[in-house]
Amino acid sequence: MKTPSVVAEIGCNHKGDIEIAREMIGIAATFAKCDFVKFQKRSNRELLTSEEYNARHPNPQHSYGNSYGEHREFLEFDVDQHRLLQKWCEEFGIGYSTSVWDLTSAKEIAGLNPEFIKIPSACNLHFPVLEYLAKNYSGEIHISLGMTTPTEQEQIVQLMEKHGVAHRVVLYACTSGYPVPFEQVCLLELQALEERFGARIKEIGFSGHHLGIAVDIAALTLGASWIERHFTLDRTWKGTDHAASLEPDGLRRLVRDARAVSRALTFKNAPIVEIEVAQRNKLKRIQGIHFH
Repeated sequence: MKTPSVVAEIGCNHKGDIEIAREMIGIAATFAKCDFVKFQKRSNRELLTSEEYNARHPNPQHSYGNSYGEHREFLEFDVDQHRLLQKWCEEFGIGYSTSVWDLTSAKEIAGLNPEFIKIPSACNLHFPVLEYLAKNYSGEIHISLGMTTPTEQEQIVQLMEKHGVAHRVVLYACTSGYPVPFEQVCLLELQALEERFGARIKEIGFSGHHLGIAVDIAALTLGASWIERHFTLDRTWKGTDHAASLEPDGLRRLVRDARAVSRALTFKNAPIVEIEVAQRNKLKRIQGIHFH
């Protein structure tokens, strides 16, 4: 099977500090040995209604501003900063990507031409964004399917097929919650997505917001070729994503275990595989030789 790609979703867990973002890139690349890090890009005045922008943060203890809009602006990096993040990723030898939440952000990040651009669950019905990327961006389009009905999923895939780009689409099974209890992770959605869309798109991935790493390994055995997890340096930090994130050693163990399991997911290539031959000669009890 394809060796899974592990994406460390830094998102906004850098707390608006680009030096923390740089440190997280380095840890994901050199300590955890992930394949990609991923950030987020929002044009908040475009994304949010004025009521949403000016409202208080629903969890004030996690807010970095007096309003939700101010909070989001505090955490936002501009396109030049994203260009710098991309440069740092190249220096550390790890892939750079970003989730885009609106049309302006899609245009800005497409201009950086990363290997893939992600559409978050919240925005996967923003068809102008999907159409822009289909027409103006040549990389992979990764789409999370949290909070999305089967009918809406079909509409998304049909739109990508209409524009002739479904062959570079990766759909992610996802339950949107922070964190998600195990009984609502719904891992078998991976099989449902494979049955419905496997022959129509490039690959299936899994974006998890649960605790621990056991579920991610199970996702791999169910066919996920991309594993995405939120990443933080400290799960107690201010911000709503940290509690559902992996700290550096958890991320390292996830990458280690995912690669080990992917190597193990094979059939035997001979009736007696190579490592068994000497053991068979030494240990195997054969009728007529060792017993009658």
